[in-house]
Amino acid sequence: MATESAGYPKPGFRSPSPSGFVYVGLSVDPPHTPLVRSSAERDDAIGECLSTARRLSSRDDVLRARVFEAVLIPPLKGSPRFDVMMLVETASPERNGDVVASAGFDQLGADLVMPADNPARIGDPESPSTGIYLFNHFTAPDGDAGVRVWEGLAGWYTAKTGVDNSIPLRSVGDERFAFVNYARLPGGAASFMVNQLVRPSFHRFVRGRLRANGMVALPILCRPV
Repeated sequence: MATESAGYPKPGFRSPSPSGFVYVGLSVDPPHTPLVRSSAERDDAIGECLSTARRLSSRDDVLRARVFEAVLIPPLKGSPRFDVMMLVETASPERNGDVVASAGFDQLGADLVMPADNPARIGDPESPSTGIYLFNHFTAPDGDAGVRVWEGLAGWYTAKTGVDNSIPLRSVGDERFAFVNYARLPGGAASFMVNQLVRPSFHRFVRGRLRANGMVALPILCRPV
């Protein structure tokens, strides 16, 4: 698999997080357009997810539980239509199973419950814990090799978009996605997408490397609630 950085500066990778993660996606009232508008049905689901997050946060083996609402879902083939998401950070990947068993995600109507670990990271998406966030869903023939491709692309994002934090959540089971990249963006959702699409190097380098390695990136941009 190709992992060249094409001369973009290598970002400041940190040691992988020892935490475990559980990523949850719900398709409650997905939009027919890229922009996600308000929805009473979605508001009700968010309320239930917040209640679950508060309950999980009281556990000794849960470090953090956050709920997100989608603001922009690019119309890409095969893209998940999650308009509500949860991210639970656990004490370790070994505790993911206990947390999932106690959470009742099925009762929330979750379309995806993905236990994960973190093999590499840049910065800290939780500092600060406000703004617009990205959950980028990657398909790949092999999760470990896919993360290495992500490492080779990271320098482009730090140099060209100003993203200074990023945590790939690598699936530890046989899931639909090899990993989901979690990052806080430096600006708004639309400006981030446009900033990529207008750059020839995005299509030549980023999309080219993904295509060469049999990978697809399916982003959802969201805000914490």
